Amino acid sequence: MRKLLNVLYVTSPEAYLAKDGENVLVLVGEETKLRIPVHNLEGIVCFGYTGASPALMHLCAERNVALSFHSESGRFLARVTGRVSGNVLLRRRQYRIADSPEESLQFAKGFIFGKVYNCRCVLQRFLRVHGDKGAFQDVQDAVKFLSLQLQKVVNCQNIDILRGIEGESARSYYGVFDNLILNEKKVFQFTGRSKRPPLDPTNALLSFLYTLLAHDCFSAFETVGLDPQVGFLHKERPGRPSLALDLMEELRPYLVDRLTLSIINNRQVDAKNFIVKESGGVIMNEEMRKVIIASWQRRKQEEVMHPYLGEKIAIGLIPYAQAMLLARHLRGDLDAYPPFLMK
Repeated sequence: MRKLLNVLYVTSPEAYLAKDGENVLVLVGEETKLRIPVHNLEGIVCFGYTGASPALMHLCAERNVALSFHSESGRFLARVTGRVSGNVLLRRRQYRIADSPEESLQFAKGFIFGKVYNCRCVLQRFLRVHGDKGAFQDVQDAVKFLSLQLQKVVNCQNIDILRGIEGESARSYYGVFDNLILNEKKVFQFTGRSKRPPLDPTNALLSFLYTLLAHDCFSAFETVGLDPQVGFLHKERPGRPSLALDLMEELRPYLVDRLTLSIINNRQVDAKNFIVKESGGVIMNEEMRKVIIASWQRRKQEEVMHPYLGEKIAIGLIPYAQAMLLARHLRGDLDAYPPFLMK
């Protein structure tokens, strides 16, 4: 399994990335703000309009350091990759399954079962902690609905129907998400999921953190030798990391949604941290992006008992653990893919 190394997040739009020997430099004007050996990095994620030298891109591709560029709001723009690596037989097996609707369905069911199960856990955890402070009947109803959806996922025999179940479950979950926000209700009121662009501060937080998770899932599949762009649930589209998006489905509630609620409810953000663009889209200012990234990194360092592996691992390694388990199943070493299920 891959060690949990560091991801360098560059949030300053005036920064420029360059190479000096085996080091990555972050320059602002003529000043070197940061110098870090490339072997200490597993990825570099840039937000805004940060540039990079061709020599630095070559170094990252050569050393398998994922280098990606995103807009200020976290929308993916481009990624630098080197030669395709990994076991060709494993990838051929992945492609054959992706071309088979029947076989793809079994993998897709695992991802969606994990998503619905973990969404339900987020709501159940809220009810355990805060249920005595209010009736929260809507949340209780959503828990029951998601329990029924889980059984539908198990019995589903068609991938389009599965996508429908996923959509219904997401609407139910996000439909009560506002109940889970306990502070600054006017600022962080959540009336539904919006993206490209996010239309309120809560959606801006969710979209930004989902972007960080997508980067980690992409890197995880590259690490175990799978093609992140060929998925089983999300349809293929040029440049779309479909398999990374598949894996994200089961990990969003645990890794992102809970962290978003914690940041809001612990008053780590307020209205002044957000900028409303002329288009109506909402983005975080640079200061807030740094706070969110720091919270994300701290969260990744925490340890959790992996429900399938039965051992404690850093939370940041969960995408790699799941990618490894998926690769084992594709090789025939596991009978089925075990999604990550919260406890």
